[in-house]
Amino acid sequence: MNFSSFLHSTNENVTVTGPHKRWANCSLLSDTYSCRSIIVTKFVKMVRAIDTCASYKILFIPAIFGSASFLLYLITAQAPGLTEEQRAGLRLPRNLADLVTIAAFLQQYKAENLGYVFFLFSCAYLYKQSFAIPGSVFLNILAGAIFPCLVAFPLVCILTACGATLCYLMSCAFGRQYIEQYFPEKLAIIQHKVKENHDRLFYFLMFLRLFPMTPNWFLNIVSPVVNIPIHQFFLSVFLGLMPYNYICVQTGGILSSITSLDDVFTTEILVKLLCLAIVALLPSLIYKRKAKISGAM
Repeated sequence: MNFSSFLHSTNENVTVTGPHKRWANCSLLSDTYSCRSIIVTKFVKMVRAIDTCASYKILFIPAIFGSASFLLYLITAQAPGLTEEQRAGLRLPRNLADLVTIAAFLQQYKAENLGYVFFLFSCAYLYKQSFAIPGSVFLNILAGAIFPCLVAFPLVCILTACGATLCYLMSCAFGRQYIEQYFPEKLAIIQHKVKENHDRLFYFLMFLRLFPMTPNWFLNIVSPVVNIPIHQFFLSVFLGLMPYNYICVQTGGILSSITSLDDVFTTEILVKLLCLAIVALLPSLIYKRKAKISGAM
């Protein structure tokens, strides 16, 4: 029973007789409007409280980031058989020189601590992907340098998809309001494209992932806001970034001969990735053309 029904039943069950009947009815009517006014006031306060809580949701992200950073530090600090100086060298590579140094160290260290190296690498990769930290290319190359290609390639594909999905979930839970506020124009463009390709969304997502110039970090955080289903998101990341991941992993095997990232992503490689993106988009274009022909008939 809602509040209005309750008031109605209350008025029907109360009977006042005698000369005070008129005034009693007026009193009941006054109490009714007073109760309604109180409920409306409380409802408005509740809505404002919810809005206030929503504005503080973004604070969960630094809290989660700090906790994840501390956990990664603890994992690094527990590295078996290392001195403090060697543990300090276990850090995320920021440039090619860091990458070469860390790869050379881990190649020797994994001989006796393969399980720990595998676990540490997986945690570091998920950390970078989940919080959209630039430089995943270095970890892809590092995987190829310290693990065999048959292990490194599927590993980075799985970690890329899982990390991007964690980023998707955090954006969905805590970042929606701020993405809409700070990226309205880019959001409107992507939202329009998603609606336009609704019936062939997976092919469109594959195109975006294969296209070499797509900002994957932004696509990860904006996907839940434009209502891209999480299963399509996961599969498009897993499959769409396979060529990119394979190139990076393969490069790890010849890391010593690389002088810059330009040696990895040559013009020839970028053209090949662009061709793959166009191929992935072809089913969507064919479907769209058939739909137009069917609509015209």
